[in-house]
Amino acid sequence: MSLKALRTLVTIARHGTFARAADLLSLTPSAVSLHIKTLEDELKVTLFDRSRRQVVLTEAGQLAVARAESLLAAYDELADALASGPSLRGRLRLGAIHTVLARRVEDGELDAAITTEPVSPYPQNLDFTPLFEDRFWAIASPELAGYSVPQLLASQPFLRFDKRAWAGRQIEQELRRQQVQVSELMELDSQEALARMAVMGLGVAVIPMADDDLQRLPPATCLPFGEPQLTRRVVLLEHEKSQRRHLSAVLKTALEA
Repeated sequence: MSLKALRTLVTIARHGTFARAADLLSLTPSAVSLHIKTLEDELKVTLFDRSRRQVVLTEAGQLAVARAESLLAAYDELADALASGPSLRGRLRLGAIHTVLARRVEDGELDAAITTEPVSPYPQNLDFTPLFEDRFWAIASPELAGYSVPQLLASQPFLRFDKRAWAGRQIEQELRRQQVQVSELMELDSQEALARMAVMGLGVAVIPMADDDLQRLPPATCLPFGEPQLTRRVVLLEHEKSQRRHLSAVLKTALEA
């Protein structure tokens, strides 16, 4: 019996569709179907009621999912249990910078995520540890040196950071607080692309940037954005009952270094 097939079964049960399971597991839909067919043949049971349009587990399927979850948990913890002495062993499933990561950590699909500080309301069984802090800057062409932030925003096309992201929402809230009207040219989710476009004179971008990244920019007009200047914390997000905190602690130390 394949552990991959058991993981496929559990993922389908958690997310409700074969297609979503295929996406999360980086498998083709046909591979997902084959995993389930193989399990059903080996166990000599039907795991899903195929007479319905939606994915519904049979009674045998519900029992199989419960047992599969226990088996997978035991397997995932095996490397940790065998680790001894000065060596460090184990698998850490990690995600980075994405709005849906909090839910994937809560569901157990990821052990940890490096992401922006969660926006309330967020799952209360998650813990987050601050890693570092970015500041928000208005970036424009060096030819616009001497302009204030309000002047830049009033005179230049606005290169918007994705409003679906927490940083994008912070920017939008500050613009509204200051009652600033902008002429939006485009919206992207890449800080680097927005910064480069602004430096080239295509408009003004407001983005969070680490100090090191700011220093690596070509010559540009860079002004603090927000009163006081807005900041964004990047955190390590974990489930409060995670069994791999000894691994994520090593990751945290490496990131801070």
